Amino acid sequence: MGTLACAVSYGVMLAPIALVVWISFARDAILTIPPTGYTLAWYGEAWGNADFMNGLLLSLEVAVMASLGGVALGVAAAAALVRYPFRGHAWVSQFLLAPILVPGIVAGLAIYLFYLRAQDTLDVDVLGTHWSLVLAHLCLTVPWTVRLVAASLEGLDLSLEEAARNLGARRLTVFTRIVLPLLKPALISAALFGFIVSFENLEVSLPLVGAGQTTLPIAILHHLEYRIDPTIAAVSTVQIVLLGFAMVLTDRFVKQNRIL
Repeated sequence: MGTLACAVSYGVMLAPIALVVWISFARDAILTIPPTGYTLAWYGEAWGNADFMNGLLLSLEVAVMASLGGVALGVAAAAALVRYPFRGHAWVSQFLLAPILVPGIVAGLAIYLFYLRAQDTLDVDVLGTHWSLVLAHLCLTVPWTVRLVAASLEGLDLSLEEAARNLGARRLTVFTRIVLPLLKPALISAALFGFIVSFENLEVSLPLVGAGQTTLPIAILHHLEYRIDPTIAAVSTVQIVLLGFAMVLTDRFVKQNRIL
């Protein structure tokens, strides 16, 4: 009975994904069941669409920068919280993890209002700039890095670090030569998960992109405002494959991290 319930649950979750992939190969511009035939033309249509390609490139660029920046900042924050506890560190930890709990649309509007106030105060362009979008996505990636790395740091054997210090190694040397290699699975998992969170984000990106800028989720949304055809299914299938591959890698390194 439990196996049947599990199979039904997976079926309900995976059925929409399977339907999107199926539609992307249908020949008909308007879906009919069963389709009159199958084709790869919609993938060519998506490839030739400048909005989709520009959105894909911008999403990849922002996601890579946000994930790498999130790892760098998250590692520093996690190390400070776990290895050097200070008064109020529990509050700081909750503050760093807060973006996970805030709904995406609320976070996007809050960042937009903050940028608007900063722009008026500093009299510089903030809204619509590339760096402001990357900083906003950093707010999404840092919490996951802090969570993963902090959990890994708490599970490390302190005797390894103590032995290195007793042999004369400095704290920075211990951290870079011993701690970071042991954290490699967690770091890779954090980078991949941050990439996934940033790449598929719509709510935070929507109010922050400037003129001539569009991420892939926003390009899909704009296309749906005027047309509904299998081109969207083709783009979504590519996105599903890309994010699915990243999730498989993330799952692999998370499991490896648990073993370590």
